[in-house]
Amino acid sequence: RGFLHTTRGVGKMSFCLLRSSLYTVQCVAFESKGGDGKAEIPSAMIKYMTGVPVESIVDVQGILTVPEKPVDGATQSDVEIQVTKFHCVNKATAAMPFQMEDACRPDLVKETDIGAYDHDAKEEMGRVGQETRLDHRWIDLRTPANQSIFRVQSMICTLFREYLLSQNFIEIHTPKLLSGASEGGADVFTLDYFGKPACLSMSPQLHKQMAAACGGFERVFEIGPVFRAENSNTRRHLCEFTGLDLEMAISEHYDEVLDVLGELFVNIFDGLKERCGQELERVREQHGFDDLQYLEKTLKIDYATGCQMLRDAGIDQGDYDDLSTENEKKLGGIVKEKYNTDFYIMDKYPLSVRPFYTMPDPNNPKLSNSYDVFIRGQEILSGAQRVHEPKLLVERAAAWGIDVETISSYVDSFRNGALPHGGGGIGLERVVMLYLGLPNIRKSSMFPRDPRRICP
Repeated sequence: RGFLHTTRGVGKMSFCLLRSSLYTVQCVAFESKGGDGKAEIPSAMIKYMTGVPVESIVDVQGILTVPEKPVDGATQSDVEIQVTKFHCVNKATAAMPFQMEDACRPDLVKETDIGAYDHDAKEEMGRVGQETRLDHRWIDLRTPANQSIFRVQSMICTLFREYLLSQNFIEIHTPKLLSGASEGGADVFTLDYFGKPACLSMSPQLHKQMAAACGGFERVFEIGPVFRAENSNTRRHLCEFTGLDLEMAISEHYDEVLDVLGELFVNIFDGLKERCGQELERVREQHGFDDLQYLEKTLKIDYATGCQMLRDAGIDQGDYDDLSTENEKKLGGIVKEKYNTDFYIMDKYPLSVRPFYTMPDPNNPKLSNSYDVFIRGQEILSGAQRVHEPKLLVERAAAWGIDVETISSYVDSFRNGALPHGGGGIGLERVVMLYLGLPNIRKSSMFPRDPRRICP
């Protein structure tokens, strides 16, 4: 059983390509009167097979045979089915908005993965544009490349969960309805909560801290939705995405968190190579990409070193200035050339560019005990050691202009003793996008939400 990918009649023969998830196989029927143990295939059956609309659901029975030469255009190219029975289970009645053959065509050129995203870009002849695909996502998801992308995404979540459980983390589930902004600022979706102002969670940050450091669970993680009301129409931003979050108690130094993060991602990358070989090849056939290069022991550099590497390459970058997307990308190229890795951690960010709950560096008040993790020159995780002292939390919140009353329960949770702790938040769709070398995060979000899209 599968989708009828293509069908055509040639004289007294009918050829169809049957598709199921990642795979396609050619099915052939020859008009025959039967006898000598062969099934009768009347001309009406040939006509019927040829006339069934593409993308209908069909059941095929037959004999598996080896063709004289490999079948072009089928993933199962070394076999074909000699059809004896053919039944349409569910007929496609609506006109196709695009042809599946066009939707499966390999990319002609490699698009950039940074910068603005043009929702109104014109489609090339024989190509299906991104917005058309998303308008009819239920059809677009049927391509072998998309089937593979979201199987890879699922496996990343599985590997994330497996590794952290093996390291004595427990999975938690935090609320997405909040009385105040998760991290301060105005980029939240607001709503009315029975006459009281509320918002959708920008992060499980505050609650995972309560659980790990204040509630005594020590090591926690969560996989859940994250909401950002940022009017950013770029290739790497979404208004809703899936967050892979973790938080853990620290014994001696926050480097313990960095060690866990490094080992976590190496475990994920190794697991994808081991478990998703066919999926990776299906993606590569349509969206060509280079295998991710990474080190067994994750490279770690500090922010000042990264800035100096940019300046050495003739790029203007101050030690206490935030990195632009373009400079992050350039630094990724420099790191790749010097260390032969697409994956690294950068530590000791300026305090001024980090959230209010970030622990300041005790040796330099302009810096913080915070870090970002990068794949192919783009950030996929932001994290830090957190402030666990109530007095300092109030000071940092005030410095950010946050009304302490809106986070009073959060601050109060540290007044009865709290473990030193740190963690990070990972954007799942961005990890998938960058691991697979995709040019647009909308390709790694099953039903993306951006400032201009809220359906299907």
